[in-house]
Amino acid sequence: GMMCVLAYTLAIYALPFMLALAAMRFAYGTGAGWIGAGIVGIVAGVASFGILTLLFAMLRAPILRVALALIFATPAAVAGYALVHGVTGEAVPPLVWRQIVCLAGGACVGVAAVIRLATSASPQS
Repeated sequence: GMMCVLAYTLAIYALPFMLALAAMRFAYGTGAGWIGAGIVGIVAGVASFGILTLLFAMLRAPILRVALALIFATPAAVAGYALVHGVTGEAVPPLVWRQIVCLAGGACVGVAAVIRLATSASPQS
């Protein structure tokens, strides 16, 4: 159960997570070591989500907000699709139904990512 929650959370935050991994690999490749690369990765992931949230909160043009939401949600939807495909690999034998379930799962994770971005950008009361 806990692994599913972790996988779902990583799928929602797919873009910041991948940016964090890229920064971590770069830092490790330039000689930062494991601890330094981990710190760089965490900072890059938090900063990228913070920048996306700040931009989403500051932008007022609906087309720009939709574009930013798509930039954030597309990797999450792809990760959600892959997650559901991995889980349903043997559980749903017919290929057509497996694709339908995977597309629905990817869409749900993409929508959840947009909702998470929107609620993080909304002012707290």
